Amino acid sequence: MNVNEFQEWVKAYYNERGWSELDIFIRIGFLTEETGEVARAIRALEIGRDRPDESPRPLAHQKQELVEELGDVLGNLIVIANNYDIALEDIFQSHRKKLDKRYTISNKG
Repeated sequence: MNVNEFQEWVKAYYNERGWSELDIFIRIGFLTEETGEVARAIRALEIGRDRPDESPRPLAHQKQELVEELGDVLGNLIVIANNYDIALEDIFQSHRKKLDKRYTISNKG
């Protein structure tokens, strides 16, 4: 699945469930929550979790958890982009152009 297909799939899936109708500030709250879950998953991978109410998990499980949390972040970002009719492809190109311009050899002082 390419990026445009995925963006359209997220749009349809979230619309079907009414999730896209939520206020944009609620969506930002979800994005923040999911970003925290990414941080938690990375912490588990990098330094472990030392809680008596959690049992150790195999590396493959921890990595899958990170994949799922990154997907949740991406889903929320796509909903936000869709809310403003911004294609992910445009975001990719704009970000690359900005970084290329900022970090070209001629700009390094």
